[in-house]
Amino acid sequence: MGQNRIRNMEEFAAVSGISRPTVSKYFHDPDSVRASTRERIEAALERYDYRPNFYAVNQNRRLTKNVGIVVPYLADPFFAEIARCIETLCYAAGFRPILLSSHGGQAQENDNLDSLRSIRPAGVLFAPLGRGSDRAVIESFAAAVPTVLFDSNIEDVGEAFFGLDNVQSVGMIVEYLCRTGEPPAFFEMRTPTNPNAFKRRRAYVEAMERLGHAPDLVQVEGGGWDFEEIGYREGMRVISERRLSTNTVLCSNDRLAIGFLAAAFDKGLRIGRGEGHALRVAGHDDHPFSRFTCPKLTTVAQDYASIAERSVEELVRLVESGESRPRRETTLFEGKLIMRDSA
Repeated sequence: MGQNRIRNMEEFAAVSGISRPTVSKYFHDPDSVRASTRERIEAALERYDYRPNFYAVNQNRRLTKNVGIVVPYLADPFFAEIARCIETLCYAAGFRPILLSSHGGQAQENDNLDSLRSIRPAGVLFAPLGRGSDRAVIESFAAAVPTVLFDSNIEDVGEAFFGLDNVQSVGMIVEYLCRTGEPPAFFEMRTPTNPNAFKRRRAYVEAMERLGHAPDLVQVEGGGWDFEEIGYREGMRVISERRLSTNTVLCSNDRLAIGFLAAAFDKGLRIGRGEGHALRVAGHDDHPFSRFTCPKLTTVAQDYASIAERSVEELVRLVESGESRPRRETTLFEGKLIMRDSA
C-alpha cells in the first residue's frame, strides 16, 4: 500500500481521474457532488490510502468561506446600500463577507486588496475607483483571486462585471426632460470622482444630439466625494452668475442634485414643473435620500437588487466550480425613470 501513497490533492485528482475542483468540492461538502462521483472518490480514497491535510485545505483560497467586498466610499449611502444587499446575499450563500472601503483613495484601495490577498479569500466582489485605480495592481490581484466587478468597470479585469447601462438610463431621462419641457443642461464636476461620470457625460451629449438639441455642459470645480457641498457651492455660483441657458438641470448624480436643490432654495427659486416654478432639477441613481428632498427628486433608479444578486451568483459559481469563464462576462441592467416633484 505504501507505493500507492498520495502526497497531495493534485496527485489524488490525477490518479483517480477526477478533476481537482470536483475533488475539492467533495472534501468541502460530500453532498455537493453527484452520488456516482462521490462513490468514485471514496473508492479511490480506499485504493490510494489518501487522507487530505485539512489544515492545508482550509488555507486554500477556493475553499475558505471568506469573501471580500470592496467599495470606493462606504460613507456614500449609494455604496452603503448596494454593499448591504451584497453582504446579505453572501451570508445567505454560506460565506463570511468582509467589507472594506477605499475611502476614495488609490493607496487605500491597494492596501485593501493586499489585506484580502493575505487572508486567501474564496473570492472578491469589487467596485473599483475606476480612473483613480492602479490598473496594474488590480490586474495582478484578479489574476490570483476570483474577482467579480460591480458598479464601476475596468475593461478585461476580473471574471465578470455587473452594473448599470448608463447609455440607456441617461438617454431615458434626457428624452423625458426634453419631452416635458426645455432641454436640460448637464451639471457635473469638470474632473469627476464618480467612476461612471464620464460615461454619463457622453450619454448626455449623444442623447441631446440624437434629439436635435445642442448639449449644454455646465462643468464646475471640485474634487473628492463631498458631492452635496460641491453641488451647493457651485450651484450658488452658477445661479448667481446666470450661467444657465435653460430652466431644466440634469445633475450627473443625485448627491450633486441634492446640493443644487439647496442652492436654488437659498436663492429663492421654486423648483418643480408648471406655472410658478423657476427651475426643473433631476438627478441620477435614486440615492436613498432622494425621496426625502424638498421637493422630492426626479431621478433614475439603478437595479440594486439585480446587480447584487448576479454579482454574488457569479462569484459563488466561480468558487464552487473552480473554473473561470472562457471569456469575461459583462452584464448591464437598465435604469428606471422615477418621476417626482422636482421635474
